[in-house]
Amino acid sequence: VQDISGDDEEQDRVPLDKLRLLGESEELRILLLNPHLRQLLLSLDQAEDKSSLLKKLMQEPLFAEFADCCLGIVEPPEKENLQPQ
Repeated sequence: VQDISGDDEEQDRVPLDKLRLLGESEELRILLLNPHLRQLLLSLDQAEDKSSLLKKLMQEPLFAEFADCCLGIVEPPEKENLQPQ
C-alpha cells in the first residue's frame, strides 16, 4: 500500500503500521461479523454527506463500540492514564 498523504494532512492520518493492527484484531473481527454493523459501514461508505451521517451513526451503540475498538487499536490508552485494578 502506498502512502498518499501530504505533509499538511499528516496529522489527520493513521500510520500504515497502525492500520495493519486493525487487521490483526480478533475483537474487531468479531464486531465485523455483525450484519447490522456491516450495513451501517456500507451506508457510511456510500453516503454523499459522510460527516452528517457519521454524527448520526455515533449515536448507535454498536457503531460507537466499533469506533472505540478501532481507536483503542490505533491509539492505545497511555499506561499512566489507566486506573489500577
